[in-house]
Amino acid sequence: MSDSLRIIISGGGTGGHIFPAVSIANAIKALRPEAEILFVGAQGRMEMQRVPAAGYEIVGLPVRGLIRPLWSPKNIGVALDYLKSLRQVRKIVNDFKPQAAVGVGGYASGATLDAAARLGIPCLIQEQNSYAGVTNKHLAKKASKICVAYDEMERFFPADKIMKTGNPVRQNLLDTKLTREEAIKTFGLDPTKKTILFVGGSLGARTINESILRRLDTIRKSDVQIIWQTGKYYNAKINEQLAAVEPIVNLIATDFISDMGAAYKAADLVISRAGASSISEFCLIGKPVILVPSPNVAEDHQTKNAMALVNRQAAMIMKDSMAPNELLDLALETVKSDGKLKSLSMNIKKLALPDSAEIIAKEVLKLVKSE
Repeated sequence: MSDSLRIIISGGGTGGHIFPAVSIANAIKALRPEAEILFVGAQGRMEMQRVPAAGYEIVGLPVRGLIRPLWSPKNIGVALDYLKSLRQVRKIVNDFKPQAAVGVGGYASGATLDAAARLGIPCLIQEQNSYAGVTNKHLAKKASKICVAYDEMERFFPADKIMKTGNPVRQNLLDTKLTREEAIKTFGLDPTKKTILFVGGSLGARTINESILRRLDTIRKSDVQIIWQTGKYYNAKINEQLAAVEPIVNLIATDFISDMGAAYKAADLVISRAGASSISEFCLIGKPVILVPSPNVAEDHQTKNAMALVNRQAAMIMKDSMAPNELLDLALETVKSDGKLKSLSMNIKKLALPDSAEIIAKEVLKLVKSE
């Protein structure tokens, strides 16, 4: 093994874990170009494709999440896979010999940082949400530093280890040079009209999609334009439904948007789930947003994420159960109010924490020096 800097980064499962992980890796490489970085993920999860696409090596563990209810016999297999993952990751750590380990949440990070800490390797945790995940709470005692994005995280972690850094975001969102007019034209829409972006993540959000499907006639008669990321899971069925009705020229539906920087630039208002990474992006670009927290997440943490903004008049919120019938009306009303859009934009930008990836990367390098 060479004497170069070696860092393990582990986590994934969702884009909300993967984007920060890759951003941290990029920041470490910017500071120390000779650094060797190895990712550890969970087999079959999206990090196994996204991380290599970003130019980094990744190894996968058979680790997976607990099945509800917890007394399910299937959890015997989950436990056995975790033990198998621990054995595998100990060998990975012994072979790679990292000088620090970074965990961003997700199934794999628990086993990886547990193994690293047992071998005396300093560990850093990056917690994206306002309500700490089970894995990170478990790892807190073993971590040397815990980087967070919200206040009052002493509820979950030792106060002397916490550093408020914010969440790293996708750099291409900040680097886009397009004007609003140019961005709207890339979608074939009219720059003179107000535009709303509905986005539910790479897989989609059923409730957000339903809020549009139920009101196609309202959208057709509106003078507002809509860019709609349906998500890959729902796209085929949605295309069938759209093909069966009169064309709606002010509605652009697509399963995936490759240039989210352009999409955000085009939008006067965004409708989104309340994942921590998405919220951090909205803060940095100062984008007015209506958040629809997913009810299908641990400890209802997306509602807690959203309320941290709503309580500062920096975002609006729509309950998931109410969205199919009420979300579109709220969106159309809000996007037509320049005063409301300006207020939301100003307040959300006040919450931005820029340069998060670089700050976290520097903390990782401090851990290496303090070995």
